Amino acid sequence: MKKFSNRYIFIYSTVLVAIVAVILSVVSVSLKPLQERNQRVETKQMLLRTIGVESTKDNAEDLYAQHITETQLPDGKPYFSFEGGVVIPLRGTGLWGPIWGYMALDPEGNVLGAVFDHKGETPGLGGEISTDKFAARFVGKKMDTQPIQLKKHADKEDKYQVDAISGGTMTSNGVTAMLQSAFDDYASLLGSTTVPGSGQPSNTIQQ
Repeated sequence: MKKFSNRYIFIYSTVLVAIVAVILSVVSVSLKPLQERNQRVETKQMLLRTIGVESTKDNAEDLYAQHITETQLPDGKPYFSFEGGVVIPLRGTGLWGPIWGYMALDPEGNVLGAVFDHKGETPGLGGEISTDKFAARFVGKKMDTQPIQLKKHADKEDKYQVDAISGGTMTSNGVTAMLQSAFDDYASLLGSTTVPGSGQPSNTIQQ
């Protein structure tokens, strides 16, 4: 049985690692455009869902071009226009990482649709924000003179309250803070008659 010196083994291992690294780098670079396109398509699908348009990865870009126009406020903050109103982006932080979404509103500030997603919230708890069931809680609520708040045992008749996520207090707080931030950023777009941030909404779950 042929024996190899330690020097030979070291050189062989180094060369092998270098070859693998190059291959992985080439694969990563070659796949990047596809990954970026998939991310763009997923975002467009989310936006379409807020206005009630279902899509697939194959037709999302065409439907997006038909129904949604990208625009921005004078200060550069982006939003989206469609025939029935506007869609505002939502960005925040949950228990374990970023949370985000989009909310469609008519000219009077009534919520027509919403979608949410997350990077690492707990499945079955905070992760529930990505479900259609959670998003449906916002339809018919309002974002005009104040932001929507998540509360335990929310008053279903109150247009500014939504039931918090059971067992997901920190994520619910993150969603409330995210909605407050969006309201502050887009108050002029929503036709708010209050000074952004002056409505004193809580960013914590009220019992």
